[in-house]
Amino acid sequence: MKTPEFQSKLRRKNLAVPEVISQCSGIKIFGQVIRSVLFSTDVSIIRNTNADAIIAVYPFTPQSAITQAIMMVADKPVFVGVGGGMTQGERVVNIALNAEHQGAIGVVVNAPITNQSLSEVKERVEIPVIVTVVREDEDIAARIQSGADIFNVSGAGKTADIVRRIRRDFPDAAIIATGGNSDDNILRTIEAGANAITWTPPSNAELFRGVMEDYRNM
Repeated sequence: MKTPEFQSKLRRKNLAVPEVISQCSGIKIFGQVIRSVLFSTDVSIIRNTNADAIIAVYPFTPQSAITQAIMMVADKPVFVGVGGGMTQGERVVNIALNAEHQGAIGVVVNAPITNQSLSEVKERVEIPVIVTVVREDEDIAARIQSGADIFNVSGAGKTADIVRRIRRDFPDAAIIATGGNSDDNILRTIEAGANAITWTPPSNAELFRGVMEDYRNM
């Protein structure tokens, strides 16, 4: 049966994730199945996408004000970055607790986080703890023992290989992975074993370029 669809004149240009992502099995979190995860902290893009969830990580010290702004505008679940690189120990635990209290559906820790800090975060929060994996030689067993619920694989050109290795050694692992910039790359990552795909949208400037071109031709 065909799925009924409703649109509006003003919302027809919402940012759609690649259709191929629908082939993922998805990860069910608190009853919600998540297949597509938008990688962005731009509130205008977050508010205008059909992705199932948002992953809000950024290359600065995690700040509650940023989390609050994203949670305020997001109309879908948000995975929030809480540190794990320069931010370790009690500080990352406190940031994770605050993100949970603000409504995050999961907290994302950076690849350098120690297993001790990971365990401390897991002991204190009720929401899933997502551990970023960027290398093929990551000790996945140790991460699981320390409390990792979901793996966020971001290994550039090695992503599909890393996903395949995790899926081979840990068949029941929950894996989110970057899909790259083409349907073929996304499909390759799904076939390697990813349950959900992180997609990086065009920047606001890139999107506006097309809009301005349309305006000039009106």
